[in-house]
Amino acid sequence: MTDFSWIQIALTGLVFIWSGFVRSGLGFGGALFTLPFLLLIHDDPVFFLPIISLHLLFFAGLTVVQSERKQNHSDNSPTVNWAFVRYALLIMLIPKLAGVIGLLMLPTVLMNTVIYLLIAGYSISYIVGKPMQSHSRKVDVLLLVVAAYISGTSLIGGPLVIAVAMRHIKPHEFRNTLFVLWWVLVGIKLTAFVIADVDIQLMNALILLPFAALGHFIGHKLHHQLLQRDSRRFYRLLGWVLLATSFIGIFQTFG
Repeated sequence: MTDFSWIQIALTGLVFIWSGFVRSGLGFGGALFTLPFLLLIHDDPVFFLPIISLHLLFFAGLTVVQSERKQNHSDNSPTVNWAFVRYALLIMLIPKLAGVIGLLMLPTVLMNTVIYLLIAGYSISYIVGKPMQSHSRKVDVLLLVVAAYISGTSLIGGPLVIAVAMRHIKPHEFRNTLFVLWWVLVGIKLTAFVIADVDIQLMNALILLPFAALGHFIGHKLHHQLLQRDSRRFYRLLGWVLLATSFIGIFQTFG
């Protein structure tokens, strides 16, 4: 971030606090709910995606290990649905790799436009209070394939995976099961980055780690409250913010 202004650096730090909060508080959204803001600061997804990926590997792994240790010392039910993890990965691996190739080959302007349009679509589903759902195995497969490709290009396939996960996993398994799935998929993405000689921004990831850690700590403390409360108002407000951000981003891309 040596080429960033102080304002860009400060805004980036704030966005990564938010990133850590939503990731640990909700179990998803570390990229979905932050990437549009980051692209307004610096319009190159290949710069930010490795940083988000490295943070996800660190915090998702830390959260799952801590939860499993607690579970081993108590009579609580398991926190990871391994059957769903295997089911999803068998479907998602190949389209995930195809998505990573697309990210590396497609023009930045096209990728930014696709990201903003996808987020705008997600935003509308949150605003109207009708997130996507799956009711059959065929729809499961379709959503997971599309989610894997989107995740390969931009790490924002979470809502499609959640539409499937809601049919298969219990609420107390939700966050950690998704974290294990994200961990594997993001590991594939980072490996592909290294093979393709893409800068994974390790130093910038370390610089921004304390900001994400602060958000992670806050989100972890509020995780159970967020699960118990009616979150429709939160998602509706977030939907409007993301929709406005997407329109600003599209205007900035073509303006």
